[in-house]
Amino acid sequence: MAGGLVAVRSSDMRARFHSVTLPSEVAEFADELQQLFLDLGRSLTADSLSGECAPALDVYENDESIEIVVDLPGVDASAVRVAVKGDTVLIVGEKAARRPRTESSFHLVERGFGRFARTVRVGQACDMTRIRARLADGELHVSLTKIADRRGRTIPIAIAGN
Repeated sequence: MAGGLVAVRSSDMRARFHSVTLPSEVAEFADELQQLFLDLGRSLTADSLSGECAPALDVYENDESIEIVVDLPGVDASAVRVAVKGDTVLIVGEKAARRPRTESSFHLVERGFGRFARTVRVGQACDMTRIRARLADGELHVSLTKIADRRGRTIPIAIAGN
């Protein structure tokens, strides 16, 4: 769902993860986006902050990690960058348009192409320094290792007397 909200909740009532691609949220990453697109050899203008296409993605979790899977068929790993800021994962890149081999005209064009920027805000405690990403068979897999969340756990504190 391009530019929409995706919430995934497993049957055991785990936390929800939201993927939101809104110009205002992507704009929070303006400096990072500029650098990432420069790394990709592309310039970034104010009009392209939200990207030109929105590849579909899924967010799910297992006992050890949170997984983000993005559909990127035909995209080379060198055309994608992943960055983290706070509790948000930013995935940017460019999907090149397929060109017909000979002179032809299109009758139907449904596949998106162009620059993209997707953000996933993670509401679970994760070790953001141990993120792994791999691109295989047209899917980008980003894995975030979960850590024990110390909030909500009661920790008794000994009180010293005189």
